[in-house]
Amino acid sequence: MRVHILGASGAGTSTLGAALALRTGAEHLDTDDYFWLPTDPPFEEPRAMPERLDRLRADLDAAPRFVLSGSLCGWGDPLVPRFELVVFLLVPRGVRLARLAERERRLFGAAALSLGGRMHANHTAFLEWAAGYDAGGLEMRSLARHEAWLEQVRCPVLRFEGETPVDLQVTSVLQALSEARR
Repeated sequence: MRVHILGASGAGTSTLGAALALRTGAEHLDTDDYFWLPTDPPFEEPRAMPERLDRLRADLDAAPRFVLSGSLCGWGDPLVPRFELVVFLLVPRGVRLARLAERERRLFGAAALSLGGRMHANHTAFLEWAAGYDAGGLEMRSLARHEAWLEQVRCPVLRFEGETPVDLQVTSVLQALSEARR
């Protein structure tokens, strides 16, 4: 099983990836772990492209069954032939932004995110960036970039649009994998 799940930040790629890996015993990998250097606060400094690609390639080599969540458009393209299924999640902007705000509150606390808090500027900038997904151009992580990237993928692509329950997504992914192997 070699599945890649992508979508906008807050679309549920990591949630689906974790649920699918748990159900199947596959290794769950997330592109953020390769793209970003560990910093405090997180997501401040990207890794050099060759290093992130080498790290991800090594982990994919070590995991015969994997679920990779997150976007690797533009930097992980040499790894695309390894996927037997790509899953694309398209969730309404308001839902995504609410999920992201809640996730950040859980991770950093309301005080850190509030005006004057240590994470306020980062939080505000992140939500503004995430809000730009639907109308953004090819130069950024955007719907347009993901759609263009999906046009180039040679394996089957399964799309979920809207708020589909995770258990239904998992069942649908397993069915799509079964059909792709026939």
